[in-house]
Amino acid sequence: MISMSTRIRRARTLATMSQAELARRVGVERSAVTQWERPEGTTPSVNHLAQIAVETNVCFEWLATGRGASKAEPGAYDAALVLEDYVRDAIEGRALTALRRLSTRRKTVAVQIIELLSG
Repeated sequence: MISMSTRIRRARTLATMSQAELARRVGVERSAVTQWERPEGTTPSVNHLAQIAVETNVCFEWLATGRGASKAEPGAYDAALVLEDYVRDAIEGRALTALRRLSTRRKTVAVQIIELLSG
């Protein structure tokens, strides 16, 4: 298995980024990136490791442990979050909070009323 320092360097170079550019994007000095990429250097914090993964477009698990693919298959995370499942404003938030407090029978009635009003 390749070392974390090598994985960080590989992720950065595959993203065609300089150490200075990665440092700027992660919010550290270039010397920190240099240390992370040295075999006997320091290890980034989990927060920094997550930022490196995002900025270089590699899988966090691969970057952190060496397991799995370095890059996700296209579309692998598309269904991870469905925005329509979340509230869009304060009124929807209040309605959802109130709806969650109701019994199943009352939820059904409340949804039927909303459907009639939106109809």
